[in-house]
Amino acid sequence: MTSFSVPSSGGLGAPVVLLVEDEMMIAMLVEDMLRDLGCDVIKAGHLPRALTLANTAALDGAILDVNIDGEMVYPVARALRARGIPFIFSSGYTADMVPAEFNGVPLLPKPFEDWTLGPLMEETFGRAKRS
Repeated sequence: MTSFSVPSSGGLGAPVVLLVEDEMMIAMLVEDMLRDLGCDVIKAGHLPRALTLANTAALDGAILDVNIDGEMVYPVARALRARGIPFIFSSGYTADMVPAEFNGVPLLPKPFEDWTLGPLMEETFGRAKRS
C-alpha cells in the first residue's frame, strides 16, 4: 500500500488524523489502515473526548463515525469545520440520513476496504489543503 500523500499541516512528519469510532475492533482495524497509509492517528471513542480533540488538537483531517455510543457526531464535525479541518463521515447510514448542513461531506459506507480509504482521504484532505 502506498503512503498518503498530503503533507502534515505542521510541515514535518506524517499527517495527523483524528479517528472517532466507538467500536473497539473497528477502531483498531481503521487505525491499522491509517497507519499503513502513513498517518499518525489520534483516537476518540466517546463524544466528549472527540469534541475536545476537534477543538484543540493539531489535525490534518478526521474520520468520524456518525453514531458514537448512541450520540450523533455532528458537534465534532461542526468544530472541525469551524477550524477548517477536513473530515469524512464513516457510517452504515446512507447519505440522505446525514443533515443537509453536511451535504458534500464524503460518506465512507461501512464496511469499507483499505483500498477505498486512501484515495478518498487524498481527494478530501488534499482538496482542503489547496483551498
